[in-house]
Amino acid sequence: MKSATSSPYLEHDPDFNKSPILGRLKRGLMSRTIHSMVVSLVSSVAVVALFGCVPSGGSESGSDREVPFDVLITGARIIDGTGNPWFRADVGIRGDVIAEVGSLSERDATRTIEANDRIVSPGFIDMMGQSSLVLITDPPSAESKLRQGITTYLSGEGGSPAPQSAETQSSPLIIDGETVRWNTYAEYFAIMERFGIPINVVHNVGLTQVRRVVLGERDVQPTTAQLEEMKALVRQAMEDGAVGTSTSLIYPPAVYALTEELIELTRVAGEYGGVYFTHMRNESHAVLEAIREAIAIGEGAGVPVHIYHLKAAGQDNWPLMDDSLALIDSARAEGMDVTADIYPYIRNGIGLNSFLHPRHYAEGTNAFLATLSDPKLRTRLKAEVEGTSDWENWYRHVGMDWNNVLIVAAPEAVDPNVINRSITGAAEVLGTDPWNAFFDLVQTGGVSVNPKSMNEEQKWQALRADFVMIDTDASPVNPATTASSHPRAFGAFPRVIAKYVREDGVLTLEDAVRRMSSLAAHRLGLHTRGVVAPGMIADLVVFDEEELEDEADFGADAMRYALGVDYLLVNGTLVIDDGQMMDSRPGRLLKRAGSR
Repeated sequence: MKSATSSPYLEHDPDFNKSPILGRLKRGLMSRTIHSMVVSLVSSVAVVALFGCVPSGGSESGSDREVPFDVLITGARIIDGTGNPWFRADVGIRGDVIAEVGSLSERDATRTIEANDRIVSPGFIDMMGQSSLVLITDPPSAESKLRQGITTYLSGEGGSPAPQSAETQSSPLIIDGETVRWNTYAEYFAIMERFGIPINVVHNVGLTQVRRVVLGERDVQPTTAQLEEMKALVRQAMEDGAVGTSTSLIYPPAVYALTEELIELTRVAGEYGGVYFTHMRNESHAVLEAIREAIAIGEGAGVPVHIYHLKAAGQDNWPLMDDSLALIDSARAEGMDVTADIYPYIRNGIGLNSFLHPRHYAEGTNAFLATLSDPKLRTRLKAEVEGTSDWENWYRHVGMDWNNVLIVAAPEAVDPNVINRSITGAAEVLGTDPWNAFFDLVQTGGVSVNPKSMNEEQKWQALRADFVMIDTDASPVNPATTASSHPRAFGAFPRVIAKYVREDGVLTLEDAVRRMSSLAAHRLGLHTRGVVAPGMIADLVVFDEEELEDEADFGADAMRYALGVDYLLVNGTLVIDDGQMMDSRPGRLLKRAGSR
């Protein structure tokens, strides 16, 4: 069978030019300036269409007005999430719903919060927040997201908690003395609901996980029967409540999947109104080809496409960000629903093993790592990394300088003094040279690093595109149980406001909030969230726009909580009250509409 690593992109396929949208895109990129004006107008009309009428249960009859609010927020400046300018109003909440917005200060309430001219906005939505399991295995980890004003996040990036099998979940988890095991999302969700969570979570089904269950870790292609088995797993996940499929195509075994496989699996999700979410096959020299593949998968499967953490990694590739945005914008102009997100940092986060070509993992990760002690193999691999560029070569993306690769996590077997040091610094700790330190660390497995691979200009470019949202690309993190982290786990959303609104002036506050609320809610199909309006779910954040600040930074300060979120409500319940974390778990597993 054709190797997945030799020619992964659809344009190498003889049917590539049959794609009507991609065919037009290949003939030239359309002007983004005029289209952006059109998108803004259409977006405004769409907001009126979606939110101009109060949903069922949101209107206030005469008798309702006599019923006290559960929570009343007075004296607020409302940024409603639509992109409209702020306005002064009060917000009345009953149960989990915004009951009224208006002049309500004379009304009765069980609890009144005086905003004193602070901002009240929709709770922020993290478009890629990684693990949800940590919410029940290490509950204090949720504070890292809640302190940012995040009330909902999307979990999954190729991997996902379901499906599982006896092989992928060989050892059951023990949580609070209870042994837990599951195969399907329905079983997993039941466990999560039993323990309770403080934040809302949306899940997709990771096609890497589907591949692991059926094919394992090796570079193989599915037979017809195996592909049907994989499709059945996707169908089960969608029926259980997943909102789409996801991929992470630079990591084994996902990298071995051909475009046709991804289309077939995502087409199943499309039957349920799903979305294709992707960490693309390339984010550097071949980023345009990777975007075209993502578009082709969406078009072939009949689903919208969302690109995780869009970037152009490596200094030689930085100019490609503008071309990438133009390509997406042109696809949207042609009728293809494509969106993206970014995180507001110029260092990314990645496994150190990704600094070696994925073909070396074709027989399984453990099999390859067992060979890394061979000095001759290390010499050959070093020459390959230094001398080739026809793959996602992260060593080249960091300027071929190990000082630009910061270690943030490592297994217990590794000297903990390497944490928060570069590979060069770790070599000094380990008493060896940087290359042997690199190979030694890769061989231990599970080493995570933050390479310096991007520039600020590409962040500004992305944030000027109407379709770009925000993500943390990080699981919830508990500083008490974690050695280090990427600071985005603690500060991504406040940083958007502190840096790109207040400091750089790239965004207005209203547009920043729109990207972090209603735009993300629409992408996830959460049409009763993301806007401050009667009838909408009361996921709300109260903050002072001048005080909201990310405190986390690379190195020793990576796990400092963000400042400035004074009140945070999840489904109408306070989880942060006057700056204090509450011991409450009002979060919900937000499932695809129509799921069982």
